[in-house]
Amino acid sequence: MKIAFLPLLLLTAPAIAQEHDHHAGHAMPSMEARPAHPTPPQADEGHGAHHGMGHSMESAPASAPPIPADHAADGIFEPDAMKRARALLAHENGGMAHSMILIDQLEAQMGKGRDGYRWAGEAWFGGDTDRLTIKTEGEGSRGRRLDSAEVQALWSHALDPWFNLQAGIRQDIRPTPARSYAVIGIEGLAPYWFKVEAAAFLSDKGDLFARVEASHDMRLTQRLILTPRAELKFAGQGKVLREAELGARLHYMIEPRFTPYVGVEWRGVYGTEAAEMRAEGDHPRAVRLVTGMRFWF
Repeated sequence: MKIAFLPLLLLTAPAIAQEHDHHAGHAMPSMEARPAHPTPPQADEGHGAHHGMGHSMESAPASAPPIPADHAADGIFEPDAMKRARALLAHENGGMAHSMILIDQLEAQMGKGRDGYRWAGEAWFGGDTDRLTIKTEGEGSRGRRLDSAEVQALWSHALDPWFNLQAGIRQDIRPTPARSYAVIGIEGLAPYWFKVEAAAFLSDKGDLFARVEASHDMRLTQRLILTPRAELKFAGQGKVLREAELGARLHYMIEPRFTPYVGVEWRGVYGTEAAEMRAEGDHPRAVRLVTGMRFWF
């Protein structure tokens, strides 16, 4: 059994000896060993200390860093190249020119004693802030000449994301004699997505007219959209009601760009125009059935 423990004793002996030497080294350090961080020599307590302080106070302070610019990337890349990149970014995010043609109403009307047609649409070209807008609307009776037709050329300027200020000219083709007007108005989306439009017209004869229109798209299903609509026209310096239209149209959206519709509309004409309609055999107040289409491209 002693023979069996002999190899184990021979293997552990060097480790025991090394551990003993390690502790021994710590226990009896050499007298010649030097500290790892020797104490620096004492400066001269007079001239040396005052000389160092004077040098520190006489040195000029470091210059302040440059004021940050609006475009930090100009400090890394070529400023001219970054200016061109910013202009391109602004152009692609609102600075590009667009165009659209919208025919809001192209319809046939059927009513008591009168069948006719009507159109209303607009086209615009420009950016998100400023646009050139062309509007047109009119109506006529079957078998007769146009009852009314007008064209407007307007500059449209965005006041905010919801409303546009519009100003320009209007030319009436019918009724005769033709009239020209200066136009100023506003249009946009009111809360709860009501589309509103109001405009004042000053004729070349000094007469003032006004028009107010409002509509709202009510989505009944993914394809059926009910659109109530009201329009009021004023004359006599914009104070006397001349015409009123109240109605609703039910659109079927075949695709977003094309929606045929059917609807009903009540129209009332007042003042001298009502007397003229009676003289021609028309009814100044009547209910009409309408059918037509709305499309844009």
